Amino acid sequence: MAKLVLDLHDIFNRGASIEAELQRVVRDAVEKRISLVEIIPGKGSGKLKDRVLKFLNRSEIKSQYHRVEKDSHNFGRVFVHFRH
Repeated sequence: MAKLVLDLHDIFNRGASIEAELQRVVRDAVEKRISLVEIIPGKGSGKLKDRVLKFLNRSEIKSQYHRVEKDSHNFGRVFVHFRH
């Protein structure tokens, strides 16, 4: 199973870059018919993870994927599942 990984550790403090990278990884998953995207916001305070989840909950984004799974073993990781 092919998957894409987006690690946000390096750009955690650059709002526009975070938004652009999230949009890019969703677009790439749809275009390349990738079934799983792993987004790593890191553990930290949880604000970046909240921002990622808020982005994924937007109606125009939500319509492109099947479901979101929060990793129960690693708080700093989110999986986005796509159906093609």
